[in-house]
Formats: sequence, structure tokens, C-alpha cells
Amino acid sequence: MEDRDFMQFVAQVKRKTGIDLSLYKEAQMKRRLTSLRNKRGFSSFAAYFEAICQDQSLFAEFLDRMTINVSEFFRNRGRWEVLEQKILLRLSYTSRKLKCWSAACSTGEEPYTLALILKRKNLLTGSTILATDIDEGALARAKQALYTARSLQECPPDLLRLYFVQEGELYRLSPEIKQAVTFRKHNLLADPFDTGYDLIICRNVMIYFTEQAKQELYHKFSRALRPGGVLFVGSTEQIFQPQQYQLEPEDTFFYRKMET
Repeated sequence: MEDRDFMQFVAQVKRKTGIDLSLYKEAQMKRRLTSLRNKRGFSSFAAYFEAICQDQSLFAEFLDRMTINVSEFFRNRGRWEVLEQKILLRLSYTSRKLKCWSAACSTGEEPYTLALILKRKNLLTGSTILATDIDEGALARAKQALYTARSLQECPPDLLRLYFVQEGELYRLSPEIKQAVTFRKHNLLADPFDTGYDLIICRNVMIYFTEQAKQELYHKFSRALRPGGVLFVGSTEQIFQPQQYQLEPEDTFFYRKMET
């Protein structure tokens, strides 16, 4: 009965919002939402669904809870400004058709942020953006390109206005930006890397790996970059002695592949 109650809730949420909760890891999502439901005093998901349909604050809380741990557009916005105004400016001197990779892209906010910036710099046409993650559920949600206001709070207003359409409590990304990103399942620790990248973005991921795994990955990222290409890492992921990986700092949290 409890499982059927939850599955009916999943179907109702999909019809109401377009969000497919079945793409999330069921045990984690069910545990998270059961905790929230009980906290609000509802004994079944049927009763909880009726309540969130009638109470916008409950609905917003539900959206916030179900998307916990999801990334944001323009997270640490200052670093994206450096990418746009300094890094891409240099890279585009060599070629205006950039080969880019967002590694461990989660639910798509980072590769789509890159696509928005490339569009604004007139670099999107001809450039490629590969976005990979090991989690097929996250990739499926990324392909939906449907986001909460919370995940867009750092998005510049002009880009929000031009490339998102509000649908109730959610925002849908325009097909033009969505189609610029290719999503693919990929295991950083096990699968081979392609080469010749101008830009690799891998942020807030390395912190979950051992030192040995980090060192191996930095070598692999370096080999995947063309000389002069750039690795963009997270704000807690400074690389110590980057020269051992044939990398050199170009700006805070940006590392350039050294010329041979």
C-alpha cells in the first residue's frame, strides 16, 4: 500500500510539473520526501499531494527538498565572469570553434551555463559541448532542462529573460541552448578520455576522491587538453604543484596546459 501510494504520487507530480521523480534514486528520494511529508503532518502521499496543490509554500518547499544537492547556474558567479572575460577571450584567438567538456555535469546547470556564455560571446555556433556524468538519472534530468527558481538565482537577468520560459513554479531552457549540449554517461575513474579539448570544466567533484585518484585524474585531464587548453576546477579544489601535471595557473581555479 505504501509503495503504491508513493508511485501514485510520482505519477501525479509528473503530470503537474513535468518532473519525473522515477529518474531519481528511489530509496533516497522516498526517504527524503517521506521525512518532509511526516514533518508537515500528512500520513499519506495522496494527502500530501492534495496539500501541495493548494498551498504554494508547501509546493515550493517540496521542489526545494527534492532538488537538494543539485547544482546551480553560474555557481560562484565571479569565476564564470573570469571565464567569459579572460579565458574564452584568449582561447578564441586560436579558434572560434571550441571543443569543451563538462565532466561530472550532474543535472546540467554547468554545461548549460557554458552554452549561455558561449552564445553571448558569439562562440556557440561551431563549438561543441560534451557533458558527462556517471548518474543516468542526473543525465535524464539534465536533458529535461527544467529548473527551479533557486537553481537560477545567480543567472544574469538578461539571459534568464532571453533563454528561459516560466512554466508555473519552474523554468524551461530554450531549445537553442538545450540542443547545444550533448549528454553522455561516463565514469571518470574507469572510462577513457577524448583529447584535444580547449576547455574542461570539472568542479566540486574531486573533493569526493582519494589523493591517489585525484592525481590520476589530473594527469588524465592534462592529457585530454590541447596545449594552451584550460581546466576549470571548483573553489575548494586548488591544485598543488600543478607543474607535475604539465599545468600552470592562469587565474584562480583555472589551469592552463603548458606548451611542450
